[in-house]
Amino acid sequence: MVPGLIVLCAGFGAGTTAVAVATDMSNGIVDRFRSMPISGSLVLVGHVVASLARNLVAAALVTGVSLAVGWRPTAGPAGWVAAAAMIVFFVLALSWLAAAAGLLAGSVEAANAFTFVLMFLPYVSTAFVPAQTLPSWMRGFAEHQPFTPIVETMRGLWMGHTSTGAAVGHEAWIACAWCAGILVVSFTAASWLFRHRTAA
Repeated sequence: MVPGLIVLCAGFGAGTTAVAVATDMSNGIVDRFRSMPISGSLVLVGHVVASLARNLVAAALVTGVSLAVGWRPTAGPAGWVAAAAMIVFFVLALSWLAAAAGLLAGSVEAANAFTFVLMFLPYVSTAFVPAQTLPSWMRGFAEHQPFTPIVETMRGLWMGHTSTGAAVGHEAWIACAWCAGILVVSFTAASWLFRHRTAA
């Protein structure tokens, strides 16, 4: 369950980023930054870096508490490094997605609703229960959404096996493809939305 908890924390943290970006866009602070000799886009970069740092601390806390209560992963140093890289890649992609959502939202309340979507998706994945135990109408969605291969990659790297029965390498390629796709689309969308909303 540890990978699922980390993904859940990342979803909550990304939702916080969406709210923070929406707040900055509505309270005029971006206009103040634009009057200074700095790039206005650093506002987005700052939010993404803060989200990454916040989520890495949360992941470290979840991992530490899990180890303290008896979780015993079988991974060696390479497995831990690969799992950490997967977490960083996932959080980075999710943070840019949240930044884009915060720019797209018409209000802070709308951005806050984005939090609930990100927090709901891990529950309809293999984060907490195997996909085979889900109803047939939900199983297909659980098996083909981005959170499942990310969770299974971390699970496989830490424990040596996945709950889906797929090879760790197979899940890792799918997880990386999802993260890369989300990152590219979100970064492009956030950059365009920021330029569009701050155009004088």
